[in-house]
Amino acid sequence: MEETKNKNFKKIVLGIVVLAVIVGVVIYFVIAFNNTQQSNNQTNTSTTNNSNTASSTTSQNTSSSSVVSTSNSKILNITAGGNYDLSGEYESVTVNTSEEVTLNLNGVEITNSNGPAINIEKSKKVTIVLSGTNKVTATTTEDLDGAIYSKADLVFSGNGSIEVKSNYDGIVSKDTLVIKNGTYTINSDDDAIKGKDSVEIEDGSFTINAGGDGIKASNDEDTSLGYVTIKGGTYNITAQSDGVQGITKVTISGGTFNITSSEGIEGTYIKIEDGTINISASDDGINASQKSNIGTPTVEINGGNITIKMGQGDTDAIDANGNIYINGGTINITGNSAFDYDGTAQKNGGTIIVNGTEINTITNQMMGGGMNGGRQGGMQMNDMQMAPNGEMPNGGDMQMNGMKRNR
Repeated sequence: MEETKNKNFKKIVLGIVVLAVIVGVVIYFVIAFNNTQQSNNQTNTSTTNNSNTASSTTSQNTSSSSVVSTSNSKILNITAGGNYDLSGEYESVTVNTSEEVTLNLNGVEITNSNGPAINIEKSKKVTIVLSGTNKVTATTTEDLDGAIYSKADLVFSGNGSIEVKSNYDGIVSKDTLVIKNGTYTINSDDDAIKGKDSVEIEDGSFTINAGGDGIKASNDEDTSLGYVTIKGGTYNITAQSDGVQGITKVTISGGTFNITSSEGIEGTYIKIEDGTINISASDDGINASQKSNIGTPTVEINGGNITIKMGQGDTDAIDANGNIYINGGTINITGNSAFDYDGTAQKNGGTIIVNGTEINTITNQMMGGGMNGGRQGGMQMNDMQMAPNGEMPNGGDMQMNGMKRNR
């Protein structure tokens, strides 16, 4: 009997020992797993802080090589995809990865005296999200010509603001440039906003002072690309060359524009659907010229309120090396020459006011000229075609006033 009790006791003790071993093993693996997770979290979150420069960068991604350290804490090199939160001061930010990157700018100031402030060397796509007030200043070269320079698709979003200063271009994408919203103040010695395949703007507020073009899309390799699409926003543009230029097509379907430039809007095909557009130009207000091979240069106006004030001299408010179609909207022109076209012109709707007088036909300046007592020189034709006998048809009139430049 006693022997049986001893055996049972031994079994109980052995069971307790086995159970303790099992519990110990479980606890060991739980602790090891938690330590591994914590280590991974520390690896996948790259943070640099410098109290002297008040700068910080936080990255949440899946790569331990997301930020390459340099001897200068103000230089940030990003080599993996992910979301990066930036604030404080930097000398440069460079992106070089095949993955997508999001830069969240919140109170960032980047100043580079030897290249772009933000240089996107490689990426599938980069999105810059604006929060707070941000500023970038760059002294760049002709090869890397933007204060913000991207070889990849570049997207801006967010409700914050950014001020851009550059000795060349302001914001440049060598691919597609998309701006969804935000507030932009750009001072550039050359072009302010430039995309290669396209510039597509949905909304935002823009104050631009450019030594070249204000907003531009140009693709020298594929002339079917290089278009500008603007759906809304507020634009105050002062440019030495064009306010808005798309080498193929410019489409405006909304927004408020105040443009002071040599030429207000230029492209091969210009289509205005809506918006409030005020242009003060010293050359042509709206100019459709053969800048690409997509078709005949054309100005098509279907809506909107357009006011064009032309400077003195050999200038045209609306100039097309092809056709002009006005189907709607209100166009108010002040200047010597209202229209100049080489193809056909049709007024199918809308309201046209020239120097305070509403007109029902589209006049053709052709070789330059004066309008309502304008400068001497030029030929003006009011929807006139010559009759077979060489006489003027009833209602047609011609003013011979001189010669106009070759466009």
